[in-house]
Amino acid sequence: MPRQPALATADLLRLATYASTATALLLIAVKLAAWVMTGSLSVMASLVDSLMDAAASLINLLAVRYSLKSPDADHQFGHGKAEALAGLGQASFICGSALFLLMQTAERLRHPQPLKAVGVGIGVMAFAIIATLLLLAFQTYVIKRTGSTAIKADALHYKTDLLTNAASISALFFVSAGWPLLDPLCAAGIAAYILRSAWQIGQEAMQVLMDRELPDTTRQAICDLALSHALVLGIHDLRTRQAGQVMHIQLHLDLDSGLPLSAAHQAAKEVEQRIEQAFPGADIIIHQDPSDPAQYHGQRRECL
Repeated sequence: MPRQPALATADLLRLATYASTATALLLIAVKLAAWVMTGSLSVMASLVDSLMDAAASLINLLAVRYSLKSPDADHQFGHGKAEALAGLGQASFICGSALFLLMQTAERLRHPQPLKAVGVGIGVMAFAIIATLLLLAFQTYVIKRTGSTAIKADALHYKTDLLTNAASISALFFVSAGWPLLDPLCAAGIAAYILRSAWQIGQEAMQVLMDRELPDTTRQAICDLALSHALVLGIHDLRTRQAGQVMHIQLHLDLDSGLPLSAAHQAAKEVEQRIEQAFPGADIIIHQDPSDPAQYHGQRRECL
């Protein structure tokens, strides 16, 4: 059975989802007030983005809680892929919000409207930038500690928020300077950027759901650890994947066919321990294959 994530890791993930949800709700409140006061389409674009962030953060909160559950009879590999499913759901939300903004932009370009209380809108959006930066700093720390796909997707949302907030401030400034068309045009730019973000999030989530192999650097590190054992002649059929917080590693060890079963088992156990020390919490399965040492001619078989 794979080891469960450390308590500190689980707590960090939960805290990150709570912080994200709380920040999204705060930003919705202040942006809604700014939109009502100004009537700005770019502020509305940022508001819609925050509404999508709130929905995505709620999905994250539920997905992370579910992904941290222990394996059970129906899910013996654990529930880690719930994070990737959450990322895919977020991509759908983001794409929908971008299409809505594009429709609103087209309508505003056909029927321009004057803006009000521009100074108040700029102040509110500046506050939103500060709140978003604080959240991103915490999320960056959590991602470094956990590597969570769901938190990565959530952080990407808030990085786009920085751009949308800055674009909204720029639009409000230029509108006050006599350039009213820049408000809907900035909203269109925000929508295009949001669509790009949706593509990135959806692509990463799909790779996890399709059990894409881990990066070559990680696979090579696993190979090196296995081959560092004196009794290992070579390794083959290395398979890796990531599901939530758990890394799954499967490989075959080539061992001298003359080794006693107990010695072969002990060698495999020691290789497993070395890999687990390098990748804590990994679910490792090692198969021992009997081999003739003569066929290696003093050279070990590499796996990559």
